[in-house]
Amino acid sequence: MKIRLLNPDDAEDYLRIRLEALQESPYAFASTYEEEKNKTAEKYKTRFAAPEKTFTFGVFEESQLAGVVSLASESLLKLSHRTNIFAMYIKPGKRGLGLGKALLSAAIEKAKSIEGIEQICISVVTTNIPAKKLYISFGFEGIGIEKKALKFNDTYYDEEHMVLYL
Repeated sequence: MKIRLLNPDDAEDYLRIRLEALQESPYAFASTYEEEKNKTAEKYKTRFAAPEKTFTFGVFEESQLAGVVSLASESLLKLSHRTNIFAMYIKPGKRGLGLGKALLSAAIEKAKSIEGIEQICISVVTTNIPAKKLYISFGFEGIGIEKKALKFNDTYYDEEHMVLYL
């Protein structure tokens, strides 16, 4: 297993895993496959070329991208003490092998290295028990539940907002 920040050369692979994530776990993301299926990898090439406030990590197994997670710092002055973890996804066949734990650890270490960051925020659909357990194992604590946060195919999903104080 190898974890590293993604670079512009990874944009096509990232787009593929992103679209897979939106199809495989549609309830877990605010965006949908339909909204993103016609997008190109260009936006990711640009983002990965100059990571300033957003960092996307990939975990590779045998040189294949098996999972991703992003970390984005807030740009507004009053929010600049916090950062957000989002878009975490591990390919189904690679779950339970510690890849998610390794990715989350890399994102947290990056957050700790950013001057002024005091807390990391994350949101998770309340029914995603494996993800919640992973976040809790790192010390994240629930700070509230947003009822009906997402609506997909006429079904509502609640989200739990969690925070890790550094």
